[in-house]
Amino acid sequence: QVHLVESGGGLGQPGGSLRLSCAASGGNLNSYAMGWYRQAPGKQRELVAIIGSGGTTNYADSVKGRFAISRDNAKNAVYLQMNSLKPEDTAVYYCYANRVIAIYWGQGTQVTVSS
Repeated sequence: QVHLVESGGGLGQPGGSLRLSCAASGGNLNSYAMGWYRQAPGKQRELVAIIGSGGTTNYADSVKGRFAISRDNAKNAVYLQMNSLKPEDTAVYYCYANRVIAIYWGQGTQVTVSS
């Protein structure tokens, strides 16, 4: 059973940076698309960024130019570098992995952007 664990959330300053990490265990996810979703209070979960098994990336318009997703297949991990943080980036961030009908989610990590 694949298990995803996020880390790196916390309190960030407006204009500052945070880096999220997601470590996978229980399987080799090199052939999976991996990415990050987020859910703010009272809102639906939304896609933030995704990276394909070949390294192709896609971002939500709201984070383009500020966030960067990357993966390390040797470590079975995916990362999200978040720069130029805004208060509206405040949410629980979830790591996910997907291939065909298999989808796995992490438990989420809270990111709060506030001065």
